[in-house]
Amino acid sequence: MAYKQKKYGLLLYPISLLYGFAVGFRNLLFNLNILHTHEFPIPVIGVGNITVGGTGKTPHVEYIAGLLKYDFRIATLSRGYKRKTHGFGEVHLNSTTKEVGDEPLQIKNKHPEIIVSVDESRVDGIRKLMADKEKQIQVILLDDAFQHRYVKPGISILLIDYNRLLTNDHFLPYGNLREREHNKIKANIIIITKMPYEIKPIERRILEKNLQLFPYQTLYFTNIKYKNPVSIFPGKTSTTNYSFIKNKYHVLLVTGIANHGELIKHIKQFSLSITHLFFKDHYSFKEKDIEKISKTFKQITGENKVLITTEKDSLRLRETQNSYLIEDIPSFYIPIEIDFLYSDKNRFNKQITEYVRKNKPVSSIYSERNK
Repeated sequence: MAYKQKKYGLLLYPISLLYGFAVGFRNLLFNLNILHTHEFPIPVIGVGNITVGGTGKTPHVEYIAGLLKYDFRIATLSRGYKRKTHGFGEVHLNSTTKEVGDEPLQIKNKHPEIIVSVDESRVDGIRKLMADKEKQIQVILLDDAFQHRYVKPGISILLIDYNRLLTNDHFLPYGNLREREHNKIKANIIIITKMPYEIKPIERRILEKNLQLFPYQTLYFTNIKYKNPVSIFPGKTSTTNYSFIKNKYHVLLVTGIANHGELIKHIKQFSLSITHLFFKDHYSFKEKDIEKISKTFKQITGENKVLITTEKDSLRLRETQNSYLIEDIPSFYIPIEIDFLYSDKNRFNKQITEYVRKNKPVSSIYSERNK
């Protein structure tokens, strides 16, 4: 699918030219070794994209964490976008999104056994994880790391949304690109996400051809699988199970994510109607927003009605000071996970686990290299 021009796009185009120049100049500094890339003697897997938001980074990181956690001591490291703290921090089950960010907290809730950490500097973060001799980390997963050239991952995974392929796209803010499409050459693995199950084999072959992969790159396809809804306030409302999906309900959908199209398509399968309140990605809900949600829910006619949101939005909703206003509303979040297409799952699992097994540290002595 080709790039779709944004509203007021022509006014943004000159800014995109400046942005593209800045990105190119920064990459040149790395290529000339004026800015330094660091390599570490520990398996580092980077997951990211070259477009803004909505490619499914977090569920892919969660999948890899689930794949590796039973055989290796793993840690995830991300910036902790929109957190109010600075520097290195470890995520705990009682952490808040303001302390660590919503996505790291979601990962910790999904995988409480692993180390989840945040640091604006990926280099400093990796050093701190490696310096902790008690944890003896064997592999580090970097979330949203494709542009962060200060660290060179052993495996770099690039995610591309099937609905927003890189074809004829432009730099921000005119387009959606964080950097040039050509820089996909840095990826060892490319995953086309949100791939339709019903796509024909010939369409897949055309897609593979248009990507112009190099011999060292492998291609996979995934889709998003929606799981059973989970109560946001268990024990607080009369409706805490997901039996409503077997009937038709009026849905108040509350989202603060980059792309909500696929979620709406899913909810339409079990809804009589959808009233949608949408906010910016990673939006920090305020008391007035909770009041609006409560008021909007009451205005929806009919007895069978329910509030639905995403998993990371539910974390931020619960933390709002006046969240008690919606505790008596039947409220659910819908967890998601990735699903590999075309029997790619075993092939992907093997590529990742073999890399980690061959490169995991054999001792507690680490030494990094500057490139």
